[in-house]
Amino acid sequence: MAEQTIVHLLRHGEVHNPEGVLYGRRDGFHLSALGHQMAQRIAETIGERDIVHIRTSPLERAQETGAPLAQARGLTPVVDPRVIESTNAFEGLSFGDGAMTIIKRPRLWRHLYNPFTPSWGEPYDEIAGRMVAAIHDARDAARGHEAVVVSHQLPIWTTRLFLEKRSYLHHPKNRQCTLCSLTSVVFDGDRMVQVRYSEPAGDLIPVGDRSAPFSAGGASEGERP
Repeated sequence: MAEQTIVHLLRHGEVHNPEGVLYGRRDGFHLSALGHQMAQRIAETIGERDIVHIRTSPLERAQETGAPLAQARGLTPVVDPRVIESTNAFEGLSFGDGAMTIIKRPRLWRHLYNPFTPSWGEPYDEIAGRMVAAIHDARDAARGHEAVVVSHQLPIWTTRLFLEKRSYLHHPKNRQCTLCSLTSVVFDGDRMVQVRYSEPAGDLIPVGDRSAPFSAGGASEGERP
């Protein structure tokens, strides 16, 4: 039997976003106090596992989420632009008050013509392609051990759909990828054999905040403050 390697895809923790901005790839969005607590929970939960490699998205919220685990393992994370959030035509808009919706902004309707691609942002195939390439590099760096890749909800969920050969078309509320969740990809040698899912910080997520308050058929992360 080939050696087993596990690559954990870790979604970042809660972000301080009182204005409800769809932040996407914007700089300057950091973890909230609860988000830091979630990141610490990850370090406490998996810090003693055989993790020998960590890589993160370049965005602050991802690097801050990975920091406690990196410290616990004595590792220096690799910053990998391939695991960054997806691009989005609605980035920078605020949906925090519940009134500013796509329906009330006709100028944005032109971005919604094709939910299969999707037409409002980076194509799903491109997201999955760059994420899978980064996962393979993380696997190679951690052969026979475990690695963690800190990324974002939509890239992680899109990658899982790709690996499980499922349709990309989905509703954001149905994504199984909560804050600081782990989507773990198991390899025997170079062959992917299983995808597992767990929520080490699930009990820290506020009641009623487990699904996205805004969506454009899967538009972006930044749905959750």
